[in-house]
Amino acid sequence: MRARRTTGVGGASTPPANRKRENRLAPPLPQGDEDNTATMILQEMVNQAASLHSDRKAVWFDECNDKPPNSYTYATVVKLAMELTAFLQQHCDEEGKCEIGLYCYPGINLPSWILGILQVPAAYSPIDPDAPPMLSTYVMKKSNLQYVLVENDKINKFQMSHVGWFYHSSSTIKHIGLTLFQKNSGNADLNSQVDMKSNYEPFSAMSNSQPRYTVCTDQTKLKTSKGGSMDVGQKYSLAYILHTSGTTGIPKIVRVPHKCIVPNIEHLRSLFEITQDDMLFLASPLTFDPSVVELFIALTSGASILIVPNTIKMMPVELSVALFHCHHVTVLQATPTLLRRFGAHIIKSTVLSANTSLRVLALGGEAFPVLNLLRNWKHKENKTSIFNLYGITEVSSWATCYKVPEEVFSADFRADFPVPLGSPLLGTKVEVRDANGSAVLEGEGQIFIGGEERICFLDDEITVPLGTMRETGDFVRVQNSQLFFLGRKDNQIKRHGKRFNIEYLQQATEDLCQVEACAVTWYLQEKLILFVVPKNDLEEREMLKELQKRLPAYAIPDELVMIKDLPLTSHGKVDISELNKIYQNHLNSRRRDSKLSGAEELWERLQYLWKSALGLLGDSTEISKDAVFLYSGGDSLKAVRFYEEIEILVGKAVPGLLEIILSRSIEEIYTHILKILFPDKDQLMNNDNVVKRKLVGNSGEEFHGKYIKLKSERDFEVASGLNSFIALSRGNKFFSVDFTGTFMQPNNTVQMGMELLQQPSFLGLVTPSIMESHAQGCELKNRISAVMNKANETGCCCVQQNHAECSHVTTAELMLCVRWKSNTRKCVDASPLIIIQSKEELSASVYVGSHSHAMQAIDLDLGEIKWEKNLGDRIESSACVSKCGNFIVVGCYNGLVYVLHSSDGEIYWTFVTEDTVKSSAVVDPCNGLVYIGSHDQHVYALDIYKKACIWQLHCEGGAVFSSPCLSSFPHHLYVATLGGLLLAVNPVTGDRIWKSFLGKPLFSSPHCNEKYVCVGCVDGNLYCYSHSGEKVWQFSTNGPVFSSPCISSLTKQEIFFGSHDCFIYCCNMEGNLLWKFEATSSVYGTPFVFQSDTLKNKILLAAVSTDGKVWILNAKNGTAEGVDKLPGEVFSSPVVWGTKLVVGCRNDYVYCLDLYIAGKKEQPRC
Repeated sequence: MRARRTTGVGGASTPPANRKRENRLAPPLPQGDEDNTATMILQEMVNQAASLHSDRKAVWFDECNDKPPNSYTYATVVKLAMELTAFLQQHCDEEGKCEIGLYCYPGINLPSWILGILQVPAAYSPIDPDAPPMLSTYVMKKSNLQYVLVENDKINKFQMSHVGWFYHSSSTIKHIGLTLFQKNSGNADLNSQVDMKSNYEPFSAMSNSQPRYTVCTDQTKLKTSKGGSMDVGQKYSLAYILHTSGTTGIPKIVRVPHKCIVPNIEHLRSLFEITQDDMLFLASPLTFDPSVVELFIALTSGASILIVPNTIKMMPVELSVALFHCHHVTVLQATPTLLRRFGAHIIKSTVLSANTSLRVLALGGEAFPVLNLLRNWKHKENKTSIFNLYGITEVSSWATCYKVPEEVFSADFRADFPVPLGSPLLGTKVEVRDANGSAVLEGEGQIFIGGEERICFLDDEITVPLGTMRETGDFVRVQNSQLFFLGRKDNQIKRHGKRFNIEYLQQATEDLCQVEACAVTWYLQEKLILFVVPKNDLEEREMLKELQKRLPAYAIPDELVMIKDLPLTSHGKVDISELNKIYQNHLNSRRRDSKLSGAEELWERLQYLWKSALGLLGDSTEISKDAVFLYSGGDSLKAVRFYEEIEILVGKAVPGLLEIILSRSIEEIYTHILKILFPDKDQLMNNDNVVKRKLVGNSGEEFHGKYIKLKSERDFEVASGLNSFIALSRGNKFFSVDFTGTFMQPNNTVQMGMELLQQPSFLGLVTPSIMESHAQGCELKNRISAVMNKANETGCCCVQQNHAECSHVTTAELMLCVRWKSNTRKCVDASPLIIIQSKEELSASVYVGSHSHAMQAIDLDLGEIKWEKNLGDRIESSACVSKCGNFIVVGCYNGLVYVLHSSDGEIYWTFVTEDTVKSSAVVDPCNGLVYIGSHDQHVYALDIYKKACIWQLHCEGGAVFSSPCLSSFPHHLYVATLGGLLLAVNPVTGDRIWKSFLGKPLFSSPHCNEKYVCVGCVDGNLYCYSHSGEKVWQFSTNGPVFSSPCISSLTKQEIFFGSHDCFIYCCNMEGNLLWKFEATSSVYGTPFVFQSDTLKNKILLAAVSTDGKVWILNAKNGTAEGVDKLPGEVFSSPVVWGTKLVVGCRNDYVYCLDLYIAGKKEQPRC
């Protein structure tokens, strides 16, 4: 089935004794027998065959034009190879460990060139003249090639592509057609000009849905046996050097020893029963290791190899004539996609016809075609043997082989017969392991490949232990000792709450009689797109109906796109990046063709898109003009899709549209679009007055310039008696303040500190997002220590009584139960703010707002409401505490920023912006300024004590939905916008320092440490930047990232965040995945790291999924320690203090959950 390799050849017989076994429907899967007699190397095997078949044709080259094909006998191939060998031995001074590049197109001389290099002895490294120069330069540098042989008519191209890196080291070997270039000693370090991570974008921009058969470096887990190792520096050990395709990241260099590839050649020769009468086709490009199999199976058997120009390979009719009418090819190795390229008619009439010359068809490198498709292609009298090959480039070349029994092609054989991967090839070991690394004998797991000497060297590996097993990234089902391919883990997506592999849709589509070929992409991790090459006239609706009969709803594509041909990579696989470009062009074409007749049609189509985005197309109820998207079942992700569909409908960008969707009614969305499309219409509302009109409707409020004077507002004189406190908010934002003098002294001298509290009972951690100056004096430390002790004492008497038991609880499971809940009367999407006063007589408080307009202060221990204040509109903003601790700052849907008294909720000051405020404020502990964003596309710096706006900055398009992030060193304010812009701002002056455009909306709030600032994006990536604005890395998930990253001082080198792909991720500061945990739904909220001595002193992670699940994970390894479910969706983020977890829920309640260890004699009250 599909593997990382191209379609291969697989056979039915090894040694004669095994032939009977290979012909069974489900042959067992023993490990490949070790070949202790295989001591020959490739060139010796070719020379041995040449001595027996010197006058036979070794190679044919057909340009498929008016000229007759050219051919060389084995004697000629060997003669030319010896001349090249002598030349290279004279001019290359690295005998025994020489590696030589070969820059050429396939031609008549190719076998002689490769054999000539091998005989030096040296390893050959093919370089594709059509590859991007930066890729070629990177590969040559990474492979440390000192010499490159360049085909004479490619010299100019080589020199222009690699100026200054190589020079002529000798005269040209004219009759062989090559010129030797040597690396310039002055350019030993190419790093300054070759930065693959930052410059060669194709390696990082591929869609996650691309069939990727290359194992990522960070995924290449090794399992080794005891014993010796293989050394890359061993004389004469290497045969060739290739590189992976780079679809999973930067291409990896793969150095292949003779000992690794020779068993492959020998076993496949036997399986395919190759003789001197066979004609094989060089279908694979030289940079793809199945080409080695094609070449050397032929040249070590006395058979012939057919070579045609690359352009002919792209022309199905001409290629079929050359292969089956002119040269009568008997053995073809190809990817299923390459085979489909012929088209059903040519396959039926020529390739798999009754009288075809093709004796062996070996398919690999991709998922094996569905049996029905092969059955339709294969003439009932056809005798071609069909094989399924599987392997990975990192263990070159093939690992398993299965011969499809002839009886399965009969009409009465069951159509759903699954084709297994087959038996391991000679010297190859195959293992299937689960997520914990345990062997899987029955069931599903990931496949690992290796063998005692089936070893390749990846990138900079010098030695590799014998018996090393490489992770493949491919998943299989083990059943009755057989392996059945399930798909790449990269092709698994979660859609509509269900996880499935996109190849499931592809196989179902291939089974339809109207389909010639098809491919599926998960476009931007948002849309499931099905590309179809139709046989005849194909009705989209009819096809979708057929798919709906065969597939569950979650596997039905979002869109069907008809194309003439599937685009292919140079390796013959479906080119997913090209498909994505085709779809993008399709979208652009729809925009150009979209014509609205007027306002009435816009209203009708807007309602259709509204219902489509919310999954309400079957609902005939008319949409109320006052309906708000987020209150009608929408969320941020659906809003983004609704926004994109509207822009496609109107055929142009609609500035500010996403912000309107997120906060206004459908009527206001409609009006906003009309204003863009028809700016001269008189009946359009003035959008600038929306906020003002809202304010007039708020009883008791009058608009006065830049702030609002409320009739209920009381004059407030800042108190001089200030208390020290600790404040905790989402994402481990921790703020502690100590006042040793009067706050409002003339010189404003306030001593405040922030302490890294890592005592066993403390949950929080400090990041530079606040301020990391240490507390001055031991007085604060003592007070904080007392507060922390109190956190573990209150509410759960059993915690203290059973503390001693924790030390010997070996299988502790964390339990969660409701300590209290507070009814806010509408959804709670805001995240809680917890403030702990240092004075014991002052109880800790939870501050949180609701869509009911209510802001509540709740006693953390008892759950009693201390005060409640109704503001002018819905509250989604999370509260922030002022520097002095006397005020709570929160944003509101009516465009106001409220400054409330923390003691009783009375309004101290309000500041008006021009649109909804969902952003959460952050306070600068140095100067007390409060920074907050608004949907009016501005970020504001407010001095709440002077009741003044110090500065405001327009963020160049895009509302500020997320919360700003403050860094102390350097003193930067980071702001993310829905327009996809990440800004660094001077917090004192409001001047822009740098900006980076990420291209997709940023709902995630930035978070930083002393080195980096990180932010999640709707494109599915977590981005990491240096404080100077350089992108350091990006980490990709399979769904949009709305969750903000959590960076904690308890785990200084880890970043935690969630994704809509239903995973909670932990990666390190280099952007490498450490672990991920699969939740039961999308993860919108921000995780929280904590530690408590009553919970075995483990470092734990609290996270929530939108289905209401509250997860407690081990922060070090991602294992689940406890879970509970709330009775509603959760978009709020959890905050933990001691053993109390507080979070909002969409069932109108704020919850406080107690955490305790199961099995204790006494449990917290529930």
